[in-house]
Amino acid sequence: MFSLLTKFPSFVFNRFGYQFASSSSSSTFSHITPDGNITMVDIGEKKSTQRQAIVEATVKFPDSHTFQSYFNITTKKGDARLCSKLAGILAAKRTSDLIPLCHQLPLSHIDIEYEHKHEENEVLVRCICSTNYQTGVEMEAMVGATIAAVTIYDMCKALSKSIEIRNIRLVEKTGGKSSIHSK
Repeated sequence: MFSLLTKFPSFVFNRFGYQFASSSSSSTFSHITPDGNITMVDIGEKKSTQRQAIVEATVKFPDSHTFQSYFNITTKKGDARLCSKLAGILAAKRTSDLIPLCHQLPLSHIDIEYEHKHEENEVLVRCICSTNYQTGVEMEAMVGATIAAVTIYDMCKALSKSIEIRNIRLVEKTGGKSSIHSK
């Protein structure tokens, strides 16, 4: 049996960079078995409950001129917000195709919302995903918010290459065993 943790050195990424991790495997990661193999979590015995996740990402424009141009729906590529919203929704629906150990979920709701912070030249992109299922929707919301933000960058990159995507984070998770509310 092939074991990722025993065949290859393990590295952990933290805010200081990569560092070597102990070769002893840990069962604290839900996708790693006690013997060091990767696995898709078995959710067959879990109860379906209503679950929701909200993830935010910030798109930072370098100046007010570039930020104001984002609102111009007659840009060369069209309406950045509409394209971003569609891309985020489609991405959330395809999460299990992108992240190998994610379950396919029957999503009951996906929305992409925008909060425009004019003084900061920022757009706060918020992805809300819901399901009534045996596992949470954090990854779907994470992928949706990220791709919506990346699409704004793509739509506006002709205006500036200095646009940044920042602070992609889980803001709220409800349902299942644990809930998270961080504002």
